[in-house]
Amino acid sequence: MLSFLPGPVLGCICVLLASLNTILVVPLLYVATIFKLIVPLPGWRRMWSPILAGIGEIWIWGNSTIIRATQRIDWDVEGLKDLSRQSSYFITCNHQSWVDIIVLQHIFNRTIPFIRFFLKQQLLYFPLLGAAWWALDFPFLKRYSTAQILAHPELRNRDLESTRKACERFRGLPVSILNFLEGTRFRPEKHDKQKSPYRHLLKPKAGGFAFALEAMGDQFAAILDVTIVFPDGATRFWDLVTGRMRRIVVRVSQYEIPAALLQGPSIDEAQYRQIAKDWVNDLWVKKDEMIESLTPSPQTCSAT
Repeated sequence: MLSFLPGPVLGCICVLLASLNTILVVPLLYVATIFKLIVPLPGWRRMWSPILAGIGEIWIWGNSTIIRATQRIDWDVEGLKDLSRQSSYFITCNHQSWVDIIVLQHIFNRTIPFIRFFLKQQLLYFPLLGAAWWALDFPFLKRYSTAQILAHPELRNRDLESTRKACERFRGLPVSILNFLEGTRFRPEKHDKQKSPYRHLLKPKAGGFAFALEAMGDQFAAILDVTIVFPDGATRFWDLVTGRMRRIVVRVSQYEIPAALLQGPSIDEAQYRQIAKDWVNDLWVKKDEMIESLTPSPQTCSAT
């Protein structure tokens, strides 16, 4: 345990160890990807998918080991019972920073199938990891500005179509799909600009959620709704590696796929999206209340 070191020193050590872990593991992904692509047969390539995911799990295990060895964090986690690596899950989560992904990978690694999440297309060019994410079949989505959509209305639904195609790629394989329904990280200024009706959340976007369930709803065993709270108020990656995060609270709630959302194209598209929107809004009300109950009051913080 290195938590006795000064924060900046500890942070630098953690970043160095995580970088070494990445440098050691990512080349294995590249080699496995070459073997996967060298034979253009669907069966051959599907055979390599779990091997690549296994390498990804080794990388996550390495990162988790670094966190355990360097940080003194009280992990308060509930809701991991009755999960299976042989089942597929759709994961939703509130989004505060990149630490959310580290937390999700830490608690779910080797408990459910390897988690994939949607990435902006620009991240494909991120050093080392961009190509690794591509090798692991992470779906990359291209975002369009409001001006671009106004000039070319046909671009409005292109991201949703990409979501559908990405999900169809995993059909028949155990997979965990993560979607941050808020679409971006929570910030007070964003919350105020949106005039969000929730105290601790931005407004959810149900479009990608609806398309994912339309493409793979019958394959998902459940929806896993994850609520992450950082009671100390520290949410950034630097806070994590410098010892400022002393407690992380995670609650995992399992929900059956709503029967109406398994109907897909058999009902009117506008009606289907409205059903998805209503279900997500109800979920967000529950999540907001849970975050409120798990968040220390200002009086409690000042007393400690």
